Amino acid sequence: MTLSTNNNQSSLVSDLETLIKDLPNHQHGKLIERALGVLLRIADEEVERLDWKILTTTLEDLEKGFKVFHPYRHTRKVTIFGSARLSPQSSEYRLAVEFARYITQFGFMVLTGAGGGIMQAGNEGAGREHSFGLNIELPFEQGTNPFIAGDDKLIKFQYFFTRKLFFLKESDAVALFPGGFGTQDEAFETLTLCQTGKYGPSPLVLIDEPGGDYWKTWNEYNYSNLLARGLISKEDSSLYTITDSLATACNVIREFYCVYHSIRYVEDLLVMRLNSELTDEQVEQLNEEYSDILVKGKIEKSCALPAEIKDETSNLPRLILYFNRLNSGRLYKMINQINKFGTCLPIEPHPEWK
Repeated sequence: MTLSTNNNQSSLVSDLETLIKDLPNHQHGKLIERALGVLLRIADEEVERLDWKILTTTLEDLEKGFKVFHPYRHTRKVTIFGSARLSPQSSEYRLAVEFARYITQFGFMVLTGAGGGIMQAGNEGAGREHSFGLNIELPFEQGTNPFIAGDDKLIKFQYFFTRKLFFLKESDAVALFPGGFGTQDEAFETLTLCQTGKYGPSPLVLIDEPGGDYWKTWNEYNYSNLLARGLISKEDSSLYTITDSLATACNVIREFYCVYHSIRYVEDLLVMRLNSELTDEQVEQLNEEYSDILVKGKIEKSCALPAEIKDETSNLPRLILYFNRLNSGRLYKMINQINKFGTCLPIEPHPEWK
């Protein structure tokens, strides 16, 4: 036992020495140095065993997620949330199956919680090839559904917060179907992150069954209790779309990326990467309509900035602006306007869509 422990420690010391020696040449050397520095500082403090267990388990959860998603990092994905209690015979279940089936036809993969109900429907509709399952062990409700069980893209997390991180970190859109406390939590947490700019911009679609009112009544609560009291802004409704049409739900997600590609910040400057360049007239129109979201200056066209030279999107045209981060709802409206400048064809209605 002692010999094995000593061997493990010797190997660890050797690996650390090699890593530190190679840090100056490592692509992410500075970030690795920061991470090691955090561990060293914690090790030098009086930290309880439980805290170390939380830290270690969190890192193990992150390691699993990073490894599974890395090969698919260039494929857009949709996270599907909804009740674990809905049976395969329910109309909401069949709706989620159809949604997942059709959204994958446009190049998206699907993420679910790998359990039953709407999660199972998402994996069933997308098929194993286009599915991920982000599972977690619970005392009830959370077995692995047969459409993702045993797949290499099934990840078993120990913590909810690491699982939630990957649901949003890896997704380019979120689709919510009716559900209970967990679904409500996911809806409001996603909205909070959209509103504060910590997620997206990405489309958030809340899907009712045809003629249903689950999300409509949820929205009425938002308006009558939150908006009426000044606790949210009118523009915050631009962060999400409520629909009972599968065609509309799929179009909202697909069209969000017609011209818009992604954003990043270079210091205080928001850099919006585009799939196609806008004309000078179109940029001027944006300045006229959205000057209220600027801290200073104007919306301008740009190529990749010096800080982005090694970025995989460095060939894409850009817009740069000093964005007031309190105006996320207006930013979503501007992205929708930008997408209308492009030529993104709508999804044709499918005969099976009701």
